[in-house]
Amino acid sequence: MTTADLLDIAASICPDRDLIVFEGKRITYSQFLRRVNRLAGALREIGIGFGDRIGILEVNCPHYVETYFASARLGAIFVPLNFRAKEGEISYMVNHAECKALLVGERYLPLISAIRRELPTVQTFISLTKKEEGFLFYEDLWAKGTLSEDFPSVEDSDTTILMYTAGTTGRPKGVPLSHESFVSYILENVEPASLEIEERNLLSVPLYHVAGMQSLIASVYGGRTLILMRQFEAKEWLQIAQEERVNRAMLVPTMLKLLIDLPEFEQYDLSHLKVLTYGAAPMPFEVIRRAVELMPWVSFINAFGQTETASTITALGPEDHRIEGTEEEKAKKIKRLTSSIGKPLPDVEVKIVDPANRPLPPGEVGEIVARGRRVMRGYWRDPEKSALMITEDGWLKTGDRGWMDEEGYIYLTGRADDLIIRGGENISPEEVENVLYSHPKVEEAAVIGIPDPKWGQEVCAVVVLKPQMKATEEEIIAYCRDRLAGFKRPRSVIFVDALPRNALGKVLRKELREIYGRNHHNAK
Repeated sequence: MTTADLLDIAASICPDRDLIVFEGKRITYSQFLRRVNRLAGALREIGIGFGDRIGILEVNCPHYVETYFASARLGAIFVPLNFRAKEGEISYMVNHAECKALLVGERYLPLISAIRRELPTVQTFISLTKKEEGFLFYEDLWAKGTLSEDFPSVEDSDTTILMYTAGTTGRPKGVPLSHESFVSYILENVEPASLEIEERNLLSVPLYHVAGMQSLIASVYGGRTLILMRQFEAKEWLQIAQEERVNRAMLVPTMLKLLIDLPEFEQYDLSHLKVLTYGAAPMPFEVIRRAVELMPWVSFINAFGQTETASTITALGPEDHRIEGTEEEKAKKIKRLTSSIGKPLPDVEVKIVDPANRPLPPGEVGEIVARGRRVMRGYWRDPEKSALMITEDGWLKTGDRGWMDEEGYIYLTGRADDLIIRGGENISPEEVENVLYSHPKVEEAAVIGIPDPKWGQEVCAVVVLKPQMKATEEEIIAYCRDRLAGFKRPRSVIFVDALPRNALGKVLRKELREIYGRNHHNAK
């Protein structure tokens, strides 16, 4: 089964239901299916066929969704590009993928026009919303398409999306994901479309990220109405959620924090919101605790995964977010909310291994590895990196460290390359950060290891204070002294105005190490 089949199934069940709501425009499942099939015909007429790569550089919009399903129909490979990337990164990704066509949003036309000579594989440039010299116009292309059902035979093992990981060093890595990568997850975890059940899903996570694509495809199979935002903006999100009576949404931690920090948050009616999934970056305990208190009717889900696993491989479910029961049960749930990523999903295997890839017993920290039908089989045209990341028997090394308890819950201790080793003792940055986040004056915090001649590494806290707040290095260290083992507490604190983050809010610790690691005292 392919992702295009998922669309066919949903459109046959609820043809007259809205599939997309976008800035006042509504497109039903049957209308969308006709547009997709016609676009697929148009793309085929300009030479796009099975296995060809189609790149797109744009924020979330209906054209994005149509192009993905049209490429899936043709057996072509969709290449969503990070719209925050620089010229050199864009040209590298387009050339590495050898894109045959490139669709471009209006705000990115000048960028692509400036580098188009550096993109020799691109035969057709398509402007999505504005007629531009040297570009085909999307609607003109679509209008010339032949509505046809005669499309290539596509297997579930064929690649449907080539997604580039953001990365903090070196070139982005291309991750080929098959139809099965998404279908496997969806058939196991998503209820199919139903005439009796109508749900409305608000999607503000960018579609160039695997979490956005997973949410999109799951919504289509579930027969949900997908309410698209170009990009996340807190007040607009709340207004849309209220007006459209949104039932489901996916947010990253920084988005959730921006929402609940708004003074007018409680003025909005979010009573229709039933499920809120979060992930893509660590969630500070204080943020999720406040969110649960403010929205006790919502079922929260912590979804953990990465591009190489086609998103979610473990989940901490709604029941784990309800801090109730005996004092012992409450303490266990607080611990899980603080650092657990939940249990593995049914369609994937997850275990903890030592450096020799041997399974570790409960309680011991090692690397998290995953295997299953939706885990990538290797990086795009990079056998060396593939061999480093995937074992001979198919286990993907995620690069994340953690441990598993007796009940099968996995606890994240951080990225392998973020681990701080002080005098032979391993220190998880997230553990120290959770303590820092509980300080009443701290808005944000990131913990890094910096070189130390005596201990190898020392713990350094990079802190953003709340507005109008003042604090000293000694005050922050003293606060940690009462709450952490001696070797874990920060030895230095750097106050900054903001932390460097990627597009989905994940703190770039490597960048912090590069800035402050050599001579951190001069940086304070």
